[in-house]
Amino acid sequence: MRTRFAIRTHALMERFFPERRLFLKSDTDTRFIRLRSETQLVAFLGGALLVAWAIVATAILLMDSISAGNFREQAKRDQVTYQRRLNELSAERDARASEALAAQERFNTALAQVSSMQSKLLDSETQRRELETGIDVIQTTLRTTMEEREAIGERLASLQTRIEGGAVQSAGNSESDSTLDLLAEALARTAEERDQVVADAQDALVRADEMATELRLMEEKNDRIFRQLEEAMTVSVKPLDKMFSAAGMDPDRIIDQVRKGYSGQGGPLTPITFSTRGEEPSADMERANRILGEMDKLNLYRIAAQKAPFAVPLKDPFRFTSGFGRRWGRLHAGTDFAAPHGTPIYATADGVVTHADWMSGYGRLVKIQHEFGIETRYAHMSKIRVKVGQRVSRGDRVGDMGNTGRSTGTHLHYEVRVGGEPVNPMTYIKAANDVF
Repeated sequence: MRTRFAIRTHALMERFFPERRLFLKSDTDTRFIRLRSETQLVAFLGGALLVAWAIVATAILLMDSISAGNFREQAKRDQVTYQRRLNELSAERDARASEALAAQERFNTALAQVSSMQSKLLDSETQRRELETGIDVIQTTLRTTMEEREAIGERLASLQTRIEGGAVQSAGNSESDSTLDLLAEALARTAEERDQVVADAQDALVRADEMATELRLMEEKNDRIFRQLEEAMTVSVKPLDKMFSAAGMDPDRIIDQVRKGYSGQGGPLTPITFSTRGEEPSADMERANRILGEMDKLNLYRIAAQKAPFAVPLKDPFRFTSGFGRRWGRLHAGTDFAAPHGTPIYATADGVVTHADWMSGYGRLVKIQHEFGIETRYAHMSKIRVKVGQRVSRGDRVGDMGNTGRSTGTHLHYEVRVGGEPVNPMTYIKAANDVF
């Protein structure tokens, strides 16, 4: 059976690849090489495989070339998109900074107006009290004068009765006339004084009405200023509340911690008082104290925002190459920013440098310890520009971008750790997008 199959196979090969002989002739001899069907088949298959491999290899190279070109174009488009987005974010940040500066200026102006209005209000209150005291004195004097006038009238009536009844002797007529003249003169003088007192009282009442109207207008103006200040405080404080909450930071705990460690000039704002006699504060006093409390909260928020990493570590154009999360079976504990070699790297918050040297895997590494148990790390740098123990502020340059340590290309590996545990740095950066 096997012999029959071999015969048929050989016959089939003979059909397509008949046996051939290659003659090699020299001057003295003639030789030939016999090319059997099997040999020709093997040569044919080998050549076919070689040609097929060449075709496949050429196609792969062409596809790689085309794909590489597409990848480069896509990378260029992505870079342009990132740069445009970065420029938009920078412009938006500048606009927010300008708006914040303008709001601060408006706030300072309004605060000065409140202080001026409060001073005028206190002066008006003092004048009103003095005027009320003067009116009381005038009314008391008027009552005394009226009583004296009535007493003199009674005495005059009694004398007239005695004269008409003949009770007075004729010898005393001249003395009675002089007494009547004195009484009449005293009565006339008293009447003039009474009229003057009445006129003064009327003028005082008119002045009191004018003062009351002026006080009412001043209170309305103060109320309008208070409303503007309250709206400004609401607009200024709410975004900061939202920013700290979005970053997973309890605003009340942050405020308490900053207040305990406050060391700025002037200290925190304190409530104002307008009385030294132990009187209950008025509604305006309580309202002003609430505004001052919001101002104090805004100031503490400003201090806290400088101490937390809400900024981006790069100011030049960059692109994100890797985010926070699981990668290749392990945790990628930070965010990677790619930019040209030597791009400046900046601190994202105020703090103290705790490490500025080489660390395995990280390459040249800078660690900065901040408030609230937060630490930031800047890895793979080509050059370190700070020293251990140095205090840095947000925006201070800490190094240059490089490719040191376990790195596949020039980039910055940026980490944020809270209590020693890594957290997503983009949580803080995105939380501050609408504020800074």
